[in-house]
Order: sequence, then C-alpha cells, then structure tokens
Amino acid sequence: MGFKIAVVGATGNVGREMLSILAERAFPADEVVALASRRSQGSEVSYGDKTLKTKTLDTYDFSDVDICLMSAGGEVSKEWSPKIAAQGAVVIDNSSAWRYDADVPLVVPEVNAEALRDMKKGIIANPNCSTAQLVVALKPLHDRATIKRVVVATYQSVSGAGKDGMDELDRQTKALYSLQDVQEKKFPKRIAFNLIPHIDTFMEDGYTKEEWKMMVETKKILDPKIKLTATCVRVPVFISHSEAVNVEFENPITADEARDILRSSPGIMVVDKREPGGYITPHEAAGEDATYISRIREDITVENGLSFWCVSDNLRKGAALNAIQIAESMVNRGLLKAKKQAA
Repeated sequence: MGFKIAVVGATGNVGREMLSILAERAFPADEVVALASRRSQGSEVSYGDKTLKTKTLDTYDFSDVDICLMSAGGEVSKEWSPKIAAQGAVVIDNSSAWRYDADVPLVVPEVNAEALRDMKKGIIANPNCSTAQLVVALKPLHDRATIKRVVVATYQSVSGAGKDGMDELDRQTKALYSLQDVQEKKFPKRIAFNLIPHIDTFMEDGYTKEEWKMMVETKKILDPKIKLTATCVRVPVFISHSEAVNVEFENPITADEARDILRSSPGIMVVDKREPGGYITPHEAAGEDATYISRIREDITVENGLSFWCVSDNLRKGAALNAIQIAESMVNRGLLKAKKQAA
C-alpha cells in the first residue's frame, strides 16, 4: 500500500519539480495532492501523465497525509509545518525556517541520512541549494583526508530566486537586444549580461545571509570543525548552480586519489578531462540528478590542498530531488509507514 503525499507550493518552480520527480522516480504514492495559496486555487499542475487541480492550504485536512513536501517559503513553513506535523504527517521543508533548529535534522541523504532517526518535531529540513551540492562533493573527501578549511565562490542561477528571477533575466535580455530600457525589479542591479555579488540580505560582518547559510549548514550536516568561507554570486544562467571550491585537508590527498574517490561516491559524476570541453557547465547539468565534479587539481600554494569545479541543477538536487530522496530514505529505513497500512 502506498503513501499519501501533499505538495505545498505546488505552483512554484520547486513545487512543480517535486511533482515531476515523484512521478519520474515512481515514488510509492497512492495519492498526490497539490496545495497552494487561495490565489492559486484551481490552477492545474502536472504529475506524470496526470493533471492535478490545486487546493488551498489553509482549509486542507492533513489527518490522512503521510508526507508533506513543503516549498512555500519560510513564513508559510513556520506557521504550517508544526500544524501539519501535529496531524501525523512528516514534513520535509525546503525553506530556511527549520534548518538551524537543533531538534530538526538537516539532511542530504548521500551525506547524513542517519540523522533522520533524530527527528523530534515531525519536520526534516532541506539545506540551501548551494550547500546541498557542496556537501555531496565534500563528504567522501572528508572521510578520506579530513577537511580543515573550505573556500568557495558560487555562480548561482536566477532560478534560485524563483520564477520572478527567471522572468527578469528573460525580460532584460530581450530588452537589451531590442535597444529598450532595462527594468530592475527582482534584483538590485541588472542581471542580464552581468554578475551580482549579493544573494539574500547583508549581515553586520559583511557576509550575506546566503554565505552565512553555507557556513552554518555545512557544519551541521558534515562536521562542526570545518571552517568555511563563501562568496555567493548571482549569474545570468537560468538553471544550475556552479561552485569553485578550494579545500585544505589535515592529511595528504592527491588529485588522482580524489578523482577515484569521487567517481565511486553516491550522487556524483566526475567529468574531468584536461582538454577544451572536458568539464561540465550549468547548461549540461540542468535537468540532471547528479552533482558534477570537474577540474580536480592540487593546490600548489598550500599543503594538502585541492581545488575543483562543482555543478548541479539547483531545482533538483538543490531542492526538489533532495526532498524526495529524504522521503525515500525514510521509507527504505523503515522510519515511515503509510497511515492506511498502519490502520
């Protein structure tokens, strides 16, 4: 007997991707419900070869729901996730609302699936999109040589800012080609043919909230001893985040060793030929599940250092796919049984 799944925020970029991936991976669901705000009530979304009409979140009865995939923003999650969990559903939340709560596991299944056993509030948090792909890459290297410090610069696509971000890049690009004025609404500066070294709000120490998230989340998921500094940059790419990563280890590790380790690690594809085109770009990673690693090389300026290039589809591994992998991990570990089955 299968599960009943509710997807909250089903009309958004990530919500639609969740529905698509549930169908693609043949998740054992007897019923899937699409939920959204009153404004989107009745909108149609695709689930495999089916079309679902969205229902409103604030009037829905979750008493027979097994899993709620929440992708409706932090404020909605703060209000609704505890209410939904109180009705017996496991909430897998894609926002930042619960990531830093000590009683809420922050999970990337390839890295720390065992943390699912520590769920206390009925809520599991999905990490930030840029963190998810990074820790998938770091975990096997950390197990081998113990990471001391990470320096990462991100190249984050506009889909990380939602549909409005994608629309703005599209609109501005068309405006520039037709010699019209460029309007800035979603981003503080022009994004078309430009880079913006600013994602989320600025903090007192000069870091942005996005950079802070990467630091804190990597420590919680992987190891609190790891030191990490990030510079997060928005780039004029529609889908997939890229990262230039520099890692300093406690123990020696060569580029060849790292390449072999990463090739045999879950969720990773290594594409690393030292020739033109022998690496992955965000365009090629879009629509794919893997975290791609290229340009693996030894850092000659520091003892036990490596640098590499990391690319992944932020709507999939950075959000929707990771949430569904969490649900799959719970089922596979016997941590979740369908209410109908239990009855």
